[in-house]
Order: sequence, then structure tokens, then C-alpha cells
Amino acid sequence: MMTMRKTPIDAQTVQSVIDSFNLPEFGKATIREVVAMTNMIEKQSGERYIRMEMGVPGLPPSEVGVQAEIQALNKGVASIYPLLDGLPELKSEASRFIKAFIDVDVPANNCVPVTGSMQGTFTSFLTCSQCDRKKDTILFIDPGFSVQKQQLLVLGCKYESFDVYHHRGEALRSKLESILSKGNISAMIYSNPNNPGWFCLQDSELQIIGELATKYQTIVLEDLAYFAMDFRKDLGRPFQAPFQPTIAKYTDHYILLISGSKAFSYAGQRIGVAAISEALYRHEYEDLKQHYGVASFGNVFVNRVLYALSSGTSHSAQYALAAMMKAASDGQYRFLEDVKVYGERARIVKEHFLKNGFYIVYDNDLGEDLADGFYFTVNYPGMTGGQLMKELMFYGISTVSLETTGSQQEGLRICTSFIKDTQYEDLAYRLKAFHQDHPVD
Repeated sequence: MMTMRKTPIDAQTVQSVIDSFNLPEFGKATIREVVAMTNMIEKQSGERYIRMEMGVPGLPPSEVGVQAEIQALNKGVASIYPLLDGLPELKSEASRFIKAFIDVDVPANNCVPVTGSMQGTFTSFLTCSQCDRKKDTILFIDPGFSVQKQQLLVLGCKYESFDVYHHRGEALRSKLESILSKGNISAMIYSNPNNPGWFCLQDSELQIIGELATKYQTIVLEDLAYFAMDFRKDLGRPFQAPFQPTIAKYTDHYILLISGSKAFSYAGQRIGVAAISEALYRHEYEDLKQHYGVASFGNVFVNRVLYALSSGTSHSAQYALAAMMKAASDGQYRFLEDVKVYGERARIVKEHFLKNGFYIVYDNDLGEDLADGFYFTVNYPGMTGGQLMKELMFYGISTVSLETTGSQQEGLRICTSFIKDTQYEDLAYRLKAFHQDHPVD
């Protein structure tokens, strides 16, 4: 496609920076590469971009967490190694938080703090892939977080994936059956709400996943990075329905990965919890015993793998997460009220895109309109995701292509976290200019 020379951002500057990265396929640029490109263009052009490429929380951190961490630091915890399996207060509060907002019982002992959910998935992948030598592959129910596949490349582990776009509802059963029946899948992972599509797997779909996971003895990794952020429902009342939907209702070998980054806006301190079901924690695997000398999954997860990775999680950050979870479970901290702004931003931004010829790619949950939240997906008629991503750079809008998420659909992931209220007018102008320059037949 020929780039229009008169664009909101100087075309020569944009093209020069893009060329300097020598990317064979622009649509496969990583999030960090897009960040670097955008930073360079902003510096050289003096123009501010509307940043939609990176899923970084754009809200102040929870004051409950900040004050608890300050108090912990003032008491001197920075000089003391944390317990490898976690601060007792955090383990207890994590178990209670899970009961309060998911309505399942995970023993406090099995709630293990990790250095963000990223470390939680890395540890889970490593441990799961060593349980049974016949099961050497991780399955991704995509689209998903691209860096998790990078983790498997680092580990040297195999993975398979499929785009769930055409396999929602009962169609999910036959697709999963065709893959799991091969007998090589050790674990499968998905995010709920989904990154980047923001669709939410429904209870009927989770039941299908759970039944087949049990049938084929597959561990389920449920990535709850955007915990309870389906704003169509009031999921923020402790110990009251509705609850965050979960695989834990439908199978007994699972790990829930709960992050402090988004729901509590505490991303900078890298804190989360891997909550391992009791059945999985106690399950003994002969291949683990041969490899480590101990057989139980939980023992290996904590005392072998996690120990080797970091010797524990930031001491003071554990106090922060314990305090935030306690306040939330006590009903004193309505954490979802703080992050509902993402949904409002998404509603406004989505309207601007739709008004200018774009359409939503992942557009419904079994016939129900998607929630407005942290992400949504768009495309433009007649363009691939890579073409659209590159072209929008000339209009001062930075995004990432769905190509990097495991999606088989053309389009872009739009993140609402960095968008400011003062940028809506500029966004409207830039999208209108794009639409005028790229008329739809």
C-alpha cells in the first residue's frame, strides 16, 4: 500500500524509523519493538502518539498496598530473605480472597507468591512439562499473551495452539478432543478475560475444558491477569454471587494465576500468586521423582523450581498484596471500582474506531456483546493486521498486530490503559484523517 505523504505525523520521519529496525514482517514486531519505534518517532518528530500497544496499567497503585509495603520496609524486611513458599499472612489472605471472589477452596499452603504472573507461568510450564515424559507439549487456547510462548522457547519446550475464534461453545469440545487425544499435552493455558480479545469463556465452555482435562489427565493453567474485570457483572462483592468464572469448578488439577498488576494497579512491584489445587499439589509423578528425588507436584514447584528461579518473591511486596487482598475480602476496598475506568475508556475509544470504518474482530461471547475493558480488537476493510498496524503509525497511533497473539484473524489489539481523557479529540481527528485517506468501497 502506498503511504499518503501528508499524514498527521511526518511521513519521512516515520518511515525512516521503521526502516531502521529492519523488520522482515512489520506485523510480527514485538510489543517492545513497537514501544521503541514509537519512542524514537516521538522524539524525532516532537509529536505525541496515542499509545495503544502495551498493556501497562495506567492508574495509580492501590494506596492500601503502598502503605502496607512502606510499613514493612520501615520494619526492616528488606534485609531478610522471604520464606520460599511465601509470607504466611499472604498465603492465608490469598486463600480467603479466592474463596471470596471465585468461591473455591484452595488451601493457604498451596497459595504461592510469585514475581508476577509471568514467573508463575514460567514455573508452571517448567514443572508441568517434566511431570510425564510422554507429555512434552503445552497447549495454548489462543489468542493469548505472546510472551508466554517466548517463555517456552527459552525453556526449549514444545507447544501447540489454536485460535478459539471458530471454536466457541460446544464446538470447543471437538477441537480440544482432537488435540488432547494424541496424549502429548501436559498442560493447557488460556486467559479469562482474554488478552487481547477481551471475550470471556463462559461456564459451559469451562466445563468442557474441565471435563476433557480430567479425561486426558491434563493440567489447566488459568491466567487471571485481569481478575474479575468483566464489567458486565458485579464481580467485586466478596462472598456474594456472581463470582469470577473458573476452571476450578470443573476439574481438580489446575493452577490459578492471580496477578497484582492490573486489578490492584501494582505492576511495578512484580507480585502475584500461583494457587495450586490440593489434588495437583499432592499428586505424585514418577518422572518428577526420578528427576528431582521428590515426587509431589507442589514440592517440586516450590522447593525445586521456584527456588532455582528466584529464592522467593520480594518480601515487602508480599505484605502489600496481603493487605490489598485482606481489604478486598473484608469489603473495605472495592478494587474493581478503581479499574472500571478502563471499561469507560474502551467504550469511548471503540466508538471512535467504529465511526471511522473499523470493525471489531472478536466481537461477542456466545452471542452476547463483549464487555468494555482493558483491550479490544479491530480491523479495517481490505487490510491485513500488519498493513493496518504500520499505516496507523503515520497517523500517530501505535498498536500491535494480532499475529503476535496466536490469532488467525487479521487485525489489531487495542489497549486502553495509557489513553488519557485529553487525547479523545486528537484520536477522533487522526482516525477521521485515516478514514478519509483510505476510503472503503
